Amino acid sequence: MFRILALLFTVVVVAQPVQARWYEASSEHFVIYADDSEKDVRRFAEDLEKFHAAMESVSGRDLPSPSPSNRVTIFVVGDQDDIRDLYAGENKNVAGFYIPRAGASRAFVQDIRLKRGYPSFSTVILLHEYAHHFLISSSRYGMPRWLSEGAAEFYASASFEKNGTVRIGRPAEHRALEIAYATPVAVEELLDADLYEARRGKRYDAFYGWSWALYHLLIFDENRAGQFSRYWMLLSTGSSSLEAGREAFGDLSVLQRELERYVRQRSMLSFVLPPEKIPFGPVSIRELSAGEAEMMEVRIRSQRGVSREEALELVVDARAIAARYPDDPGVQTALAEAEFDAGFDDAAIAAADRALASDPSRVNAYVQKAYALFSKASEAEDADAAYQAAMKPLSDLNKLEPDHPAPLIYYYRTFVERGVAPSDLARSGILRAAQLSPFDMSLAMNAALIQAAQGQIADAKIRLHPLAMNPHGGGLSEQAKLFLADLETADEGRPWFPGIGATYAEDVSAED
Repeated sequence: MFRILALLFTVVVVAQPVQARWYEASSEHFVIYADDSEKDVRRFAEDLEKFHAAMESVSGRDLPSPSPSNRVTIFVVGDQDDIRDLYAGENKNVAGFYIPRAGASRAFVQDIRLKRGYPSFSTVILLHEYAHHFLISSSRYGMPRWLSEGAAEFYASASFEKNGTVRIGRPAEHRALEIAYATPVAVEELLDADLYEARRGKRYDAFYGWSWALYHLLIFDENRAGQFSRYWMLLSTGSSSLEAGREAFGDLSVLQRELERYVRQRSMLSFVLPPEKIPFGPVSIRELSAGEAEMMEVRIRSQRGVSREEALELVVDARAIAARYPDDPGVQTALAEAEFDAGFDDAAIAAADRALASDPSRVNAYVQKAYALFSKASEAEDADAAYQAAMKPLSDLNKLEPDHPAPLIYYYRTFVERGVAPSDLARSGILRAAQLSPFDMSLAMNAALIQAAQGQIADAKIRLHPLAMNPHGGGLSEQAKLFLADLETADEGRPWFPGIGATYAEDVSAED
């Protein structure tokens, strides 16, 4: 049950031959898996690290380094048909997608197409989604849809030059036809989500293109210097997007005319960042073992998320491969995940134990073993002992990676699943996990409800605000809006709980 952000792109996993050479690139913010040349995989990782550094430079936001498991893991999985097959949704134009989860954020993209100058569309997609990840992780406040998408498009057109320079804010060439031919979206509609929905037809419109154009104009137009900052400040203090826009930008009809002229300009400004302005850390490259390479299709499908029916088919392939590589910890870890997904808890535990016996640093082996033990604990006669045993691999994981969110999340669940009131330590753990993984919406919701129940009304409202404004939040976003409305009349210092009519069930997310 994962929230998926998709931007017109697709992923299909093609069965990999045994001789396929897969590489893992590991850096400060990313882990990349690709069956490409070592040189190209390294350059791809370096470009992404440059992009992160460039976003920090342009936005003025300096993010702390993530815990290793909270980096974004990127699977390079094939062509657009491969993406579409893996996505398995109704959108037939998907060309790549991103799943934000605490301790397990995953992006699935098409084959690496390294270009100097304007990036390939598959790279644009990845940069767009990472821009969302970065902006959500670096702000306490939510963004209206136009701003969220406009900012992501602004950064996504980045180019990586041969001399190491990165350009941010180039004209969004991939939106040019959309702006020229798709149904236009007026400034007032961009700012007012309700008005946009009321006027929106069934035809594809230029929402993304005009959102990019408005964002670009506000960043670079000298005549409107300071207006974007003013708009953002008004949003953060409770003004609606339309109210903030009218106060910060003035007459919206004037802005509309300026914007229409702006997109017809023959040239536009952009930020040019030389290498010395965007330093980044080392990238390490590891060629996967033969067994890990053969298991990659299984691993990719497991990490994307499978239904029980799909899992029962996938575990057959996983077992066949694992039988050939009984001592490969990577293979056994992937088998543990496939066994758990298919509902075979004991087999998952056994596979995880084999992996850890060979390599005690296999993080996902600890996680999958814990998942299986929690599953068994839910039916155990001695629930207290069973949940205590289920926490053991997570305690070991905590020693290995202190800021992994899973131990914090599942310690809390040992109380919830037994029907016991969580301790102060357990509640603090959820707040810490949400701090480590601000991109996980379900976790943010739980953290907000914990704060509200403790009477920390202002803090709960701040945490709910980005969730309520998330354009991809679905039902969780709508629930956050209802909670925020109720919290307007709540007293600071007095515990608040969802009303009787609330449909939100207390739960927390993690890698599943």
